[in-house]
Amino acid sequence: QVQLVESGGGLVQAGGSLRLSCTASGRTSIINSMGWFRPSPGKRRELVARISGGGGINYGAAVKGRFTTSRDNAKNSVYLQMNSLQPEDTEVYYCAAKTRFGLGGYDAWGQGTQVTVSR
Repeated sequence: QVQLVESGGGLVQAGGSLRLSCTASGRTSIINSMGWFRPSPGKRRELVARISGGGGINYGAAVKGRFTTSRDNAKNSVYLQMNSLQPEDTEVYYCAAKTRFGLGGYDAWGQGTQVTVSR
């Protein structure tokens, strides 16, 4: 019912920046929260950033102060501005959405976009 497509990943040197975009299509009216995740050995997945339908924002501890997320409902898009990137940030980043037909979890996922930070 909802499809998500990420873009903006790439290769950057440590200390550099990237801006990720995620555009939703389909029944976008049923989307509540949208978030960014990356794989984590200890957590299966790690929260990077989350923005609720009402505009509330949360960040994972590892990225707080370096990343910012924003949302443009008119464009059905969410963004992740990634500053002061570190090699430890190298990972595939996924956009996800909670819909009203889910049971509290993220039930729509994008294909992922690769972020690589060189030393």
